[in-house]
Amino acid sequence: MTKKQKKVLIRIIVSAVLVAAFSLIPVENQYIRLVLFLIPYLIIGYDILKKAVLGIINGQVFDENFLMALATVGAIILGEYLEGTAVMLFYQIGELFQSYAVGKSRRNISALMDIRPDYANIEQDGQLEQVDPDDVEVGTIIVVQPGEKVPIDGVIVGGDSTLNTSALTGESLPREVHEGDEVISGCVNLTGLLRIETTREFGESTVSKILDLVENSSMKKSRSENFITRFAKYYTPAVCIGALALALLPPAANLLMGHPANWSQWIIRALTTLVISCPCALVISIPLSFFGGIGGASSKGVLVKGSNYLEALSETKYVVCDKTGTLTKGVFEVTQIEAAGETTEDALLEMAAYAESYSNHPISKSLKEAYGRRTGNQIDTSRVSDVEEISGHGVSAVIDGRRVSAGNVKYMKMLDIPYTVPHKIGTEVHVAVDGKYAGYILISDIVKPNAKAAIADLKAAGVRQVIMLTGDARNVAESVAEELGVDVVKSELLPADKVAEVERLLAAKGEKERLAFVGDGINDAPVLSRADLGIAMGAMGSDAAIEAADIVLMDDDPAKIATAMNISRKTLGIVHQNIMFALVIKFACLGLGAIGFVNMWWAIFADVGVMIIAVLNATRTLKS
Repeated sequence: MTKKQKKVLIRIIVSAVLVAAFSLIPVENQYIRLVLFLIPYLIIGYDILKKAVLGIINGQVFDENFLMALATVGAIILGEYLEGTAVMLFYQIGELFQSYAVGKSRRNISALMDIRPDYANIEQDGQLEQVDPDDVEVGTIIVVQPGEKVPIDGVIVGGDSTLNTSALTGESLPREVHEGDEVISGCVNLTGLLRIETTREFGESTVSKILDLVENSSMKKSRSENFITRFAKYYTPAVCIGALALALLPPAANLLMGHPANWSQWIIRALTTLVISCPCALVISIPLSFFGGIGGASSKGVLVKGSNYLEALSETKYVVCDKTGTLTKGVFEVTQIEAAGETTEDALLEMAAYAESYSNHPISKSLKEAYGRRTGNQIDTSRVSDVEEISGHGVSAVIDGRRVSAGNVKYMKMLDIPYTVPHKIGTEVHVAVDGKYAGYILISDIVKPNAKAAIADLKAAGVRQVIMLTGDARNVAESVAEELGVDVVKSELLPADKVAEVERLLAAKGEKERLAFVGDGINDAPVLSRADLGIAMGAMGSDAAIEAADIVLMDDDPAKIATAMNISRKTLGIVHQNIMFALVIKFACLGLGAIGFVNMWWAIFADVGVMIIAVLNATRTLKS
């Protein structure tokens, strides 16, 4: 408990003891009885009265503090001292419970997201010096000792170790890392000492972006939350007007008919309806449910940027996936080199690697790595000039004075160069030198081990169609789609073509159906922004894709999409349960209170009891 919560608990205990004692003491004099009950009433309710007065002064009259103050003060004025004090006492008990539940939820999420590093180690004169991560520049060598968090993204330049990535990915198994591996901030170094060359500033590192996403997630509200906000805005004033009418009209009607007015009876009924009508259960439990759902998803390595996106997940019927880096590992390996004419295999690989030397595309990396392994040489970029990248086709460059063109089949057709069709399936890189065909290199991507299960899980979760869009060759795309069980595949697409396909799918879907796009590359950013729901791969995805996405999968596991959908549906189910439960109980008690069937004690249950039950139900979203 916080200090504030402990103080409230002490006030509750003191007030409860005094109420119990004064209830047992037989006091005939009403003024003495009033003074006695005002003591516990003011002990437990002074802050509510203060907030109600400040709300009236600031023009924010109709809130739960106003309702509680009006109902309890009115009850005491009418001589219902015990009931008025008890209402305030039980209301504060409910508020304390709600505060504790929300605090516990926040602490759970904070524990899950406790990844912000306090310092970074820099070696100076043989000694380790702790510095603020914000002060570390790109390219600095930092030292991470066993038990410490990796403070900034970088590449290991010395040491081997195992990393605990559970705070980022939700995976319990440690990950082994070696020299040359990329590591992201927020992981905990378990065994060996690591020397890491930073590749980003702390403000741009993974840990900073994750914390920013989680901290700002509450800014984007779901339709359910917006409904409750609008509902409370009109509901509370309406109830106050209704209570005023209940207090005035029936007595006035009695007087007109020549009967006793019974003012106190109708005012008590009106005050009872005010207590019943307090919308705390809805105003508190609905945001808490979404907060818990986002926290539960975070524990599974799924970052949701707002409750509106969590809600949209439950309505997703179409999932469109990129291939490379999403359904496949994006780890390309050269599997075949087929030279043409007088060109040798080594010469063909060298020209392709040099042509792609300025690109960071996975295919380009695989060519450069294959060249390095095969020849043991480093690429000398001084031999390369006049580089031109043709989007969706390939790259052209001048190498040692010769024009080398490397790319896909569309590029060869565009250059009107006859090419050889490979017999095996893979990504084809055809090479032409000075307009003459020199051969092709076949590169194969590796399908993610759980990609097939992910597609099956999505369909089990209610997704009607899984569509794969890729710029890869048709035979490669269809082979992967068949292996994974994808419903529809579109291949050889440019970035603009992907946007057009998504636009077509958006136009064809139902009004209440949602379409999600899953991608990882820079060229996926426009599609991620255009889809109803953008889902990005967080570990290997580009900054642009992560920025444009609404949901980020921290371990690049497509199976987490179905997990997130299940969390979303569970959260929405709990939200709808709370809305229905609270409204049914409140409207039933309002009607019964208006005719005098229920008294102030029932009103306490309709307010505090319903709120506690709704909050307890909302906390179930944390357990995903």
